[in-house]
Amino acid sequence: MDRRVAIVTGGARGIGRGCAHDLAENGFDLALVDLLEDGLSSTAEEIRAMGRDVMTFTADVALHQPAQDIVAKVASEWGRIDFLLNNAGRAMPKGLLEISEDEWDQTIDLNLKSCFNYCRAAARTMLDQANGGRIVNMSSINAHSGGVTSAVSKFSYAAAKAGILGLTRALAKELGPKVHINAICPGVIKTERGNDMIRNREPDLISGITLDRLGTPRDIAQLVTFLAISEPCFITGQNFIVDGFQWKL
Repeated sequence: MDRRVAIVTGGARGIGRGCAHDLAENGFDLALVDLLEDGLSSTAEEIRAMGRDVMTFTADVALHQPAQDIVAKVASEWGRIDFLLNNAGRAMPKGLLEISEDEWDQTIDLNLKSCFNYCRAAARTMLDQANGGRIVNMSSINAHSGGVTSAVSKFSYAAAKAGILGLTRALAKELGPKVHINAICPGVIKTERGNDMIRNREPDLISGITLDRLGTPRDIAQLVTFLAISEPCFITGQNFIVDGFQWKL
């Protein structure tokens, strides 16, 4: 195999950036998708400095046709798609009585429909490849808890992230054995951007985490890369909680 190719949505910063770095360190060329042009550019330059090729696409992952076009371009230019990381997502802090119908739709579209958009596009190529492909969908601990005190998100985000788990299990049956697809549920992850709630409550949050620290993008990235490259692989349709065992929700 001449090259390994990965697509990462939400690749401009945070967990997506950390995963892109780790994949590049393990021999992948990257196609990064995000709306944040400055972040895309800086992450792309970092990866090029590691000796890997990069494509960047400024796009709204909630839109169906751009996803099909982006994946088709990557497959055409680089000849294959080995791995897809559906990482893009956004919090929604409004509860049931405050959220509008449009805000609900936007939360579902960005966090859940985006996974459908890119899975559908990438699966066509992966199923045609001799060695198939791998997909990881980024869910959240909120999918299990319904929301944690450290999160700015409430029920609509939890619903979208829980939907990702159902989508992952169903597609594992539909796309196997050629395509392996799994989900990751991060706990509280401290990124370069972060949020005020995490910064202001960091000592309290850590007191409820068995491993006595917040997570980092690297903690998630190592598992992402394992699921992307491990051989032989007998893992599909699973969801992995990576939260340092956060017992105080």
